[in-house]
Amino acid sequence: MVKQILIVDDEEDVRLFLRDFLEERDFNVETASQGDEALEKIKQTPPDVVLLDIMMPGMDGLQCLEKIKAGYPQIGVIMITALKDENRIAKAKKMGAFAYLVKPFSLTYLETELDQLLKGI
Repeated sequence: MVKQILIVDDEEDVRLFLRDFLEERDFNVETASQGDEALEKIKQTPPDVVLLDIMMPGMDGLQCLEKIKAGYPQIGVIMITALKDENRIAKAKKMGAFAYLVKPFSLTYLETELDQLLKGI
């Protein structure tokens, strides 16, 4: 069965780049530019995995993660950020994030993390 992935990032080029990469690997991909939009899409069609940027205007990634995990604990979440902040990494993992990738990250590493996450789902 094709796995559903939702990419949430306020940077359009990041969303499009990741979408193309994941679609080439036969994932069904949706995108959202902010937390509120992501939560609406999750309500309509819950994905298997959310790739979630931390630094976004409005609702940040940690607030969005909290709402995702409260309503849909089965969804795997991989946090993505340009800022390597040990406190945020620890907080995100404590809140239920599977992994935390710091931009720029290797696509091979992303693929490895996704494989590991999807094996557990």
